[in-house]
Amino acid sequence: MGRAPCCEKVGLKKGRWTKEEDEILARYIKEHGEGSWRSLPKNAGLLRCGKSCRLRWINYLRADLKRGNITEEEEEMIIKLHATLGNRWSLIAGHLPGRTDNEIKNYWNSHLSRRAADFRDGVVVNVDLSKLPGGGKRRGGRASRGIVAAAKSAATKENNAKGKRARTTWARTMSPHKPDSSNSSSRARRRRTTPSF
Repeated sequence: MGRAPCCEKVGLKKGRWTKEEDEILARYIKEHGEGSWRSLPKNAGLLRCGKSCRLRWINYLRADLKRGNITEEEEEMIIKLHATLGNRWSLIAGHLPGRTDNEIKNYWNSHLSRRAADFRDGVVVNVDLSKLPGGGKRRGGRASRGIVAAAKSAATKENNAKGKRARTTWARTMSPHKPDSSNSSSRARRRRTTPSF
C-alpha cells in the first residue's frame, strides 16, 4: 500500500531558504526541540515540507556543525573508513564530529572517489562496529563498488578453480567413446521405411 505522503505539495515553497525562514525554524526548534517533523512546518508557520525542514536543520542550521573545508586529516579518515565501511555515510560521519553524512557523501562523490584508488592498496582500518551508532547492524543498502568487485573476482576465481578440477576429473574417469555407426543408420532406415498415413 505504501506510506502516506508527508504533506500536501500544493502551496508550499520550494528552492532556496530565506534568512527569515531559517530564523523561524531555529527559534521553533530551540523552544520545542527536534522531532515531529511532519507537523513542524504548520506549527512554526512555515510554508515548507516537513522533510525540507528536517534536512535544513540537520545539514545547515544545527549549532554543533563544523563549518569550512574538509581538512587533509579528515580526508584521510574518510578514505580509510570508506575502505572499511563502504558507503555507510552516517557511520563515517560518527567518526568526524561536526560533519554530516550528507556533506561527507557529497565530498566523496565530488573529490575523493577518483583519488581513492591510490589509497586502496592494503589500507584497512579496524573498526568495532558494535561501538558505533546503530550497533553495527547493517540494514539494507548497497555495498561499495570496491567490495562488490572484490567479492565477484574472488567468487569467479574459486568457481574457475572448481570447474577446472571438475573437468579434469571427468576427463580422467570417462573413456573415449565412439558411437556405433551401424546402429544410428539402421534407426534412420527404419524411419524412412515406415509408412505415413
